[in-house]
Amino acid sequence: MKYSVFAAGLLGASAAFAETPELTVYTYDSFVSDWGPGPAVEKAFEEVCGCDLKLVGAGDGAALLARIKLEGNRSDADVVLGLDTNLTAAAKDSGLFADHSVSAEFDLPIAWEDATFVPYDWGYFAFVHNADADVPGDFKSLAASDTRIVIQDPRSSTPGLGLLMWVKAAYGDEAPAIWEGLADNIVTVTKGWSEAYGMFLEGEADMVLSYTTSPAYHLIAEEDASKAAASFDEGHYMQVEVAGKLAASDQPELADQFLQFMVSDAFQSVIPTTNWMYPAVTPEDGLPKGFETLITPEKSLLLPADQAAAVRDAALDEWRGALSR
Repeated sequence: MKYSVFAAGLLGASAAFAETPELTVYTYDSFVSDWGPGPAVEKAFEEVCGCDLKLVGAGDGAALLARIKLEGNRSDADVVLGLDTNLTAAAKDSGLFADHSVSAEFDLPIAWEDATFVPYDWGYFAFVHNADADVPGDFKSLAASDTRIVIQDPRSSTPGLGLLMWVKAAYGDEAPAIWEGLADNIVTVTKGWSEAYGMFLEGEADMVLSYTTSPAYHLIAEEDASKAAASFDEGHYMQVEVAGKLAASDQPELADQFLQFMVSDAFQSVIPTTNWMYPAVTPEDGLPKGFETLITPEKSLLLPADQAAAVRDAALDEWRGALSR
């Protein structure tokens, strides 16, 4: 009799555990880090979803799409968070993503109309440097200088791909010459953003490809005003980061709930001081003090998603050719 009671209790506990749905979100490594948005997002969503949110770091942003395409419909992921508009056309062409049902009033510099992908933050790419350094103010001056830079690989990193599009949008057919000039400035090309930024902080480069918002981290989190973003005369390329639901998800309703939660204040309010980007929907309390000190590009550059997809391979060949010489 005691065994029967024990067995019944065990089965009841197992059933209760089995009834807790799990939502798996693939994202980039810095998102799930201790200092990234992941821990706060996981806690806040689990408080309202009655589920287990599993955030999986899958490399840097551009590596996410490659992994999803490799796994196909067998993927464990329900949601992919961390693509951007340079990748959304290719992501749609894969046929692996489903349309969303999210409704939101976005605070973006561009109009947003996309039935498949939902934006959660945005920013401008920039080269970050020590504030007391005299640095170039455009790509041609950078190429002519002896400034050491570290950048990310466009095949695995969304900032790396963003730099490719930045040069292409600013210079068009002159892009190969720009890369040839920059080749001897590049200390190394890292797989992802975290490694590159760490090298800069350790003094291995004078500038690192990052964001205009990166100095806010040092200012707010470390009370350190020693970092700045260089303002480039050509303008700065914009990044809009997005998330999408996989068509093969076995938790489609929960995935939709997460995407809607993503544009809520509970999610958006943690973005400025964890992901160090501008939120897609301005939080109720506004932006943190310190963001007003950041540079605002006089010219914003952004290739439409279909155009970015069309020039990507050629731009990658130009980049690879210049750096291999």
